[in-house]
Amino acid sequence: MTKKVTSAVDVDNSLNEVLLRGRVSGEPVEKELPSGDMVVEFRIVVPRKSRVGVDTLDIAAWTSKTRRTGLTLKSEEWVEVNGAVRRRFWQAPNGLASRWQIEASAISRI
Repeated sequence: MTKKVTSAVDVDNSLNEVLLRGRVSGEPVEKELPSGDMVVEFRIVVPRKSRVGVDTLDIAAWTSKTRRTGLTLKSEEWVEVNGAVRRRFWQAPNGLASRWQIEASAISRI
């Protein structure tokens, strides 16, 4: 029996997992895309550990459960978001456009 040798190049150690806790910065917005898909978008503000500055992050809720939860959020409410970083592309009037978002897999109040 031949044993397969696995090199470091063969091993995929990649991970795209995000855990954020922050304040909702405005009212969530539900959008219907040209494809007919629905998404709820909102932003959260996450203070930096140094307490100097904050990061404002765009959150996208695609599943029915995360959309329902997202729509009930209020501005200034503290939430925890689990998800992954995604880069979205679309055709804008001046050509291809893109932006980074956090795609929420779970949203909970804290």
